[in-house]
Amino acid sequence: MHDIATSSGSGGLTLSDSPRDGKTILAQTATRVGPLIRERINGLSSEVRHLVGLHFGWWDDNQQVQSSPDTSKSVRPALALLACQAVGGPPEAAHAAAVAVELVHNASLLHDDIIDHDSVRRGRSALWAAKGIPAAILAGDALFFAAVQALTDAPAAGRTVPILLAAAQTLIEGEYLDVLLETGTDVSEDWALAVAAGKTGELLACACELGAIAGGADPECAGRLRAFGLHLGIAFQCTDDLLGIWGEEAATGKPALSDLRQRKVSLPVAATLAERTPQAQALRALYRHDGPLSNEHCRQAKALIEQTGARQTTARRARCHSTKALHHLAQARPAAVPGAELAALARLLADR
Repeated sequence: MHDIATSSGSGGLTLSDSPRDGKTILAQTATRVGPLIRERINGLSSEVRHLVGLHFGWWDDNQQVQSSPDTSKSVRPALALLACQAVGGPPEAAHAAAVAVELVHNASLLHDDIIDHDSVRRGRSALWAAKGIPAAILAGDALFFAAVQALTDAPAAGRTVPILLAAAQTLIEGEYLDVLLETGTDVSEDWALAVAAGKTGELLACACELGAIAGGADPECAGRLRAFGLHLGIAFQCTDDLLGIWGEEAATGKPALSDLRQRKVSLPVAATLAERTPQAQALRALYRHDGPLSNEHCRQAKALIEQTGARQTTARRARCHSTKALHHLAQARPAAVPGAELAALARLLADR
């Protein structure tokens, strides 16, 4: 591998091989991987394919093509392709990995929306809200199995399929830890971080590891890139949890304050509840309410979290894990341009 180079004077990047910025990487990844995902989905039965297409926003319930298609960010496919290139492989070698991790991600979203009672996804009606819970569960199941099939049909399946299956199990465990978090208010930040690592970090780690393997990386290098993805995922979740409380609906695609409304124990909430302060006591009392919080209670909860400094604490955690991610990336000694692009993508995800 090669060190990340930053200046042409020291053998670094030249004008012809300048790295792309994070947004360009995601947009171009969506263009590259989108047709591959559609090709895989086309192998499903017509009824399930229709449900999956509704989730992705490819068409409406009458099978009319939508003018505003899938708005997913393609983060995980981008990591798979770049990790492959970072170790010297062509991006095409990681196509199966990119498709697989995006399918698992979307399967988890379908189930997560049901668990969290979120009726909006990417600015559209969540599938369970539009077609019912059984339909959304089965569509998610279909995507999990389609992801496995994508890797089974590709080279090195004996090595990659177990990694994907292990990642899916860890993701499920993280989801269940999240459910347990929300059954009470005696929580710890460590528990919330374990949820972030399982629900988000694991699949980003898996994307990087599968991409590195597709590119021919040795186990040590693949492990470094996996660690990069894991810490990036935790940083990403920290930022996502901040946006869940302080983000704008137009940017997040979810109703404002939806995390608080559903009494979700996100990282800022966990940081507040872990304290022994009047604000923590008051937030604990709010979270003991049955059912969704009212608009007034959401505003109160938001103010209490602000007063404890939990917003700043969570932002610091995001920066800390982002720094750790970049350290592991440098230790993997990636090729210059894809290494710089992985770093750019990390900064984009952690600094939203």
